[in-house]
Amino acid sequence: MDSSRRRNPQAALMSLEAAAASARGGFGCMFSTSEEFEMALITERRAQGRYVQRRMRWPAILFIGFALMIAGTALLFG
Repeated sequence: MDSSRRRNPQAALMSLEAAAASARGGFGCMFSTSEEFEMALITERRAQGRYVQRRMRWPAILFIGFALMIAGTALLFG
């Protein structure tokens, strides 16, 4: 009975050590710095199309509108 008590704690301890070693291995990071992580994240998001710039037409429309107003004012008062 004494030998079975010694085996179970030893087996439990070995099992616990194996589980701890396995858990430590799972937390390993494939990036050595945060800059590498950020670069990989940005690269992945670009591949997904998240950083696509949309063309804004409002500046061109506003420019044409103001140009027409100035031309109209010049015709009225000129």
